[in-house]
Amino acid sequence: MTNEEIRLADAADVPAVKAVTDAAYAHYIERIGQVPQPMERDHAANVAAGRVFVTGDPVIGLVVVERYPDHLYLDNIAVRPDAQGQGVGGRLLRFVEAHARTLALPEVRLYTNAMMWENQEIYPKFGYEVVERRVDGPYDRVHYRKRLV
Repeated sequence: MTNEEIRLADAADVPAVKAVTDAAYAHYIERIGQVPQPMERDHAANVAAGRVFVTGDPVIGLVVVERYPDHLYLDNIAVRPDAQGQGVGGRLLRFVEAHARTLALPEVRLYTNAMMWENQEIYPKFGYEVVERRVDGPYDRVHYRKRLV
């Protein structure tokens, strides 16, 4: 696999999925005052359910998606810190959108913690619009969507 290819993760990828996710989100712990939810997900279960796609050999980036009747939910996008700024995240976002189209879904939805302000600069550049800002328990979240039709 080249670093350009994106493929469905398998059980052998679970340690890399955890490592990339932890590396991508660890610096947010101090800023938001708690462990970001993607770090606490059951990565093995997500991989087994066919929700995780990876890129790179070794893995440098990943997305976790979940299909709903009316949208594809992007639960997590993570890029290893030493690979950030090289277009990996943008390639993964375009993959998610193409995957949603393949599934005949009209939009992609996601949210980010309001304290992750870098993400609030990135998503609009890819055509995502803010739908709402909502506090869910201890999390202050900004919800986005991108309509594909």
